[in-house]
Amino acid sequence: MNKKLTLSLFFLLSLSTLSYSQTPLTPELLWKLGRVNPEMVTADHQNLIYGVTYYDMAANKGEGNLYSIPLGGGLPKQITKTGGASNVVTTPTGKMGYLYQGQYWESNWDGTKPKQISHTDGDISLLKFSSDGKYLLYAQDVKVATTYHDRYPDLDKANAHEADDLMYRHWNVWEDGNFSHIFYASYYNGVITDAKDIMQGEPYDCPQQPMGGAEDVIWNGAGDGIIYVCKKLSGKEYAVSTNTDLYFYSIATGKTQVLTTELKGYDTQPMMSPKGIFIAWLSQARNGYEADKNNIYIGDLYAGKVWNITKDWNETVESFRWSNDGQKIYFLAVKDGTEQLFEIPLQSDYSLVKTSDIKQITEGVFDINGLVEQVDDAGTSWMIATKADMNHAAEIVRINLGPKEIQQITQINTIAYGAIKMSKIDQVWVKTTDGKQMLTWVIYPPDFNPDTKYPALLYCQGGPQGALSQFYSFRWNFQLMAANGYVIIAPCRRGVPGFGHEWEEAISTDWGGQAIRDYLSAFDSISQWKFIDKNRCGVVGASYGGYSAYMLEGQNNGRFKTFIAHCGVFDLKAMYNSTEEIWFTNFDLGGPWWNSPQPKSYTESDPMNFIDKWNAPIMIVSGEKDYRIPYTQSLEAFQICQLKGIKSRLLVFPDEGHWVSKAQDGLLWQREFYRWLGETLR
Repeated sequence: MNKKLTLSLFFLLSLSTLSYSQTPLTPELLWKLGRVNPEMVTADHQNLIYGVTYYDMAANKGEGNLYSIPLGGGLPKQITKTGGASNVVTTPTGKMGYLYQGQYWESNWDGTKPKQISHTDGDISLLKFSSDGKYLLYAQDVKVATTYHDRYPDLDKANAHEADDLMYRHWNVWEDGNFSHIFYASYYNGVITDAKDIMQGEPYDCPQQPMGGAEDVIWNGAGDGIIYVCKKLSGKEYAVSTNTDLYFYSIATGKTQVLTTELKGYDTQPMMSPKGIFIAWLSQARNGYEADKNNIYIGDLYAGKVWNITKDWNETVESFRWSNDGQKIYFLAVKDGTEQLFEIPLQSDYSLVKTSDIKQITEGVFDINGLVEQVDDAGTSWMIATKADMNHAAEIVRINLGPKEIQQITQINTIAYGAIKMSKIDQVWVKTTDGKQMLTWVIYPPDFNPDTKYPALLYCQGGPQGALSQFYSFRWNFQLMAANGYVIIAPCRRGVPGFGHEWEEAISTDWGGQAIRDYLSAFDSISQWKFIDKNRCGVVGASYGGYSAYMLEGQNNGRFKTFIAHCGVFDLKAMYNSTEEIWFTNFDLGGPWWNSPQPKSYTESDPMNFIDKWNAPIMIVSGEKDYRIPYTQSLEAFQICQLKGIKSRLLVFPDEGHWVSKAQDGLLWQREFYRWLGETLR
């Protein structure tokens, strides 16, 4: 038996013996949970293919394998045992195609008789067959720009970064002359030939780096052209712009044309209608505003017409799918602190589509995400998706698109959770300083006793326009925080989506204003509850949440006894001078700090300006490969704390970026997180 499978089965069986004696969640148990990734529904709509990754802490890595499970109920079957298979597709010959070790493979649907099909120089990613089965497209990195290695081949051991223009690095990687391009190749009976780069010589990426994926490229309905997302800008123009466009490449002519010339913000997630006539995609109106409202657009490629079908809806769309009959669009959006499934019925004339007809399909204290496919079975339509909440990692479910019914398909962590004590979660509405009502999540320790005094943590969400919904994080895990004996107070402050676009947009150029007052409103209200020990309260957060910890340290007035700031912005001027996505600071901070008049962010919202009021202990965490909020921000904050005599600790990960992703780094992060809280909130 496969070693990883043996370990995971042993873990599940050992936990099953604890079902009568539940224990609180620990970092070690958290890292043993399986992480599910839905792949596809088989062509006969009978089975779901999905991947599950388990982490081996000793090896410091995860291993993912593919499984199959009947949609109507039944036991899962493991398909692969070698780890690393992903991006499953149905081949024109009816086999299972997938990526493994950076190449394209085919096998039977039970994993037998695997055969490597592609033999490219360098890894490929994503796979999509044309509707007629004649072509296969994929993405691959291509060397476009020259570097010093090309200029000085004798210096083969030299190691340096170089730049003549922005954008020279992004999130956690430096530009190295390589760009991700889309290729298509002829396909016949398990053989691919005549691969062609449709972006040859272009210094641009598709999928978009580093967040884009398979949703960035599709075949047109006829299968004779490719539609893809790209931002065809370079240097400073790229660094200040969010203007991606949809491009159409014709196989017959070899020509490319832009489809969204008049749209100036992000255009993403193209999807053809079932009949292959219309295209839908997500679009933002404003160039440079990455958190602008996402609207669903529909376009007629032949008539040159475009319709914005959600223009009057007051929320932003996360992702979507056409219904199988093309009469509706199903989409995901955050609403009141949860992510739910919605539908919008379509008219034959898309200009008549009314956002007042939008219907919410799911409702509950959970998040629906990861839309896979609509499946019609015996007169009932189901949407395959994933579902999670603050106590449970994502599992794959099917959602009845008629009556409100959700059936869980996978049971990856069911046994494990049967042995772990769960937390109670409350939705509390708090009045803010400007008279608004704000949702605040309150998460309680397992075995909560209202007659006991508990320390509390004010959790500050990142983004700053990040959704504070029922997500399940394997690092910022509310259940784990509560299991360590803390009551968690998590306010959906200004900037958090799901409460109307005005609420979300209010944080831009006002980072240190109403959003910080919202935090204090929530804390000052809930900390009055009898079971909160007001002498043992702290603040924790990452990114904008780390920034919030710095700002709250300067407005503490004795409320908080400790702080943890992960990858937080500390010095707004230095942030503008060194971050990579200039569009972000241009919009959210109001522009360069040297402008006259100077944007108010640099005086009213800069934690540096309030350092004289800092006095509580603070732990500061960062990754050296974080190029969005460079780790020097953390070094500045720590050094000033040390010089001022404030108890402080610095934890820097040389191989991590804005997130901690490696297994042992993640476990170290959590152990140090709770060690610091243990020291400062005894």
